[in-house]
Amino acid sequence: MSAPIRYGLIGTGMMGLEHQRNIYGLPNGEVVAIADSHEESRHWAQFTADGRDLQTFADYRDLLAADICDIYVISTPNMTHRDVLVDVMKSGKAIVVEKPLCTTIADATEIRDLAREYPNLFWVGLEYRYMPPVARAIALAHSGSIGDLKMLAIREHRHPFLVKVNNWNRFSENTGGTLVEKCCHFFDLMRLILRSNPVAVMASGGQDVNHLDESYDGRPSDILDNAFVIVEFESGARASLDLSMFADTSREHEEVSIVGTTGKIEAFLPSGRLIRAERHSGVITEEVIADTRVAVEGFHHGASYLEHLDIQTAWREGSRALVTADDGWWSVVMGVAAHRSIDEKRRVEIAELI
Repeated sequence: MSAPIRYGLIGTGMMGLEHQRNIYGLPNGEVVAIADSHEESRHWAQFTADGRDLQTFADYRDLLAADICDIYVISTPNMTHRDVLVDVMKSGKAIVVEKPLCTTIADATEIRDLAREYPNLFWVGLEYRYMPPVARAIALAHSGSIGDLKMLAIREHRHPFLVKVNNWNRFSENTGGTLVEKCCHFFDLMRLILRSNPVAVMASGGQDVNHLDESYDGRPSDILDNAFVIVEFESGARASLDLSMFADTSREHEEVSIVGTTGKIEAFLPSGRLIRAERHSGVITEEVIADTRVAVEGFHHGASYLEHLDIQTAWREGSRALVTADDGWWSVVMGVAAHRSIDEKRRVEIAELI
């Protein structure tokens, strides 16, 4: 057995702890240090350490100076990603950064360009593509089993945003907006599944139920809680997103429906159901998809764990990330385009933004 891969966690809020638990479940991973400016977050990371000896830093730059890690996992608040990434990239070490890559197109473009020349692994945490039934649906669609892909519909009906440190996620200027913060996952899936880049976005959305009575230092929350988004792609295919963040009682929180010229594939979470229908024969098959490699279920149905397995493989082999800064950049561009469409009540051409 080779030496464990040494991880340093920068940001130990909810997603930082998610990464920590997943790394502990890996066959050859070790969290050796954590950094977070918030004392309670550092405490919880130490608590999650379950007796392990972690070096702890209030300033991530002190962690970088210690030079004791092989991979840095960045899970700080969205609006800090640009500055943290610029500092961490000076280390030349492998990087895993949580979504979204950045909150603005300008910052995301700067980081994307730096990442293209980066001498080590640079991976963006868009783990929804690793959810077992979704991954299976993608593989089937790409195998040609339903012909040429023409339509893709994604639905997420879920609970409201959780409470974060200092309520940073209650303001669009900090998150990039709901359609960047949350829905970058779904825009990433659209490009991945359709294997094409977007050309135009049309969206309608608002803040109609959640956080309406919340105010922080005299500022009301301005986070959208529902939206419909339509995206047109270079290939001629179309995709849609149906988001509701006040649909807590939904039986299935996520649905992905892929329609081709000869059939249809549907994936559902949390049930894990996968349905495939053949258009001409009328044959419909249904199964529940699970991945036996998953050792830590976590918040994302094992997706984070499966992603970390690929991250380890890429690091050991010195290969390119499977989820790149370009992927992260596109997901931000699409989210920003959707917000502009809502704000200006019009169709937005991607060319306007890039």
